[in-house]
Amino acid sequence: MKQILLVEDDLSLINGLSFAVKKAGYELDVAHTKSEAGEMWEEGKYDLAVLDVSLPDGSGFDICKSIRQTSKMPVMFLTAMDEETDIIMGLDIGGDDYITKPFKLAVFLSRVNALLRRSDNFSQADTELSSGGIAIRLLEREVYKNGEKIELTANEYKLLRLLMENPGQVLSPEQILGKLWDCKEDYVDGNTLTVYIRRLRTKIEDDPGKPERIMTVRRMGYKWNPVE
Repeated sequence: MKQILLVEDDLSLINGLSFAVKKAGYELDVAHTKSEAGEMWEEGKYDLAVLDVSLPDGSGFDICKSIRQTSKMPVMFLTAMDEETDIIMGLDIGGDDYITKPFKLAVFLSRVNALLRRSDNFSQADTELSSGGIAIRLLEREVYKNGEKIELTANEYKLLRLLMENPGQVLSPEQILGKLWDCKEDYVDGNTLTVYIRRLRTKIEDDPGKPERIMTVRRMGYKWNPVE
């Protein structure tokens, strides 16, 4: 049974989410503060973390940064902070999804299911992808550039794999977002994919300002260019 860590200090929201998550078949542990979340994270093994950003003793962003030091576990932000800068920051530091309050419970559960399902699918792979100096060891979920390991978040990894599995093929934003989340693209912020592409380019391109691997096809989408 999948284990989810919820970090939230709104008791009414906790009650509703706890009921829905457990009804969906998941185990749920709840932390009300940043310090409590840190203790629970060290003691338990979780498959997904759902983090509020504004906490009594700190920020969910800091919790995400700590998680990313040791784990590629999916991280979802669930917060009332809906400014574009907040969303970009959450994704840039390693978040895989960002939902703003208020939200529909069915949408929340759909995106939880998608993150967990995608995490399982990618962890079960047993081959290697290699193109343009980039190698993905699918079994280990590790990525190497010219033989040197580079660190990617879970969604950066999934985006890179999707592009490399379709070399030379233009993928529309709708196709990519649909593959990454397995839910209606209308629920995904329009800036999300742009942020992921930019962040991934900074890690795999020799010159992110002049990309040679992840190419933008104007008004159509993105494609992987298997440079030699």
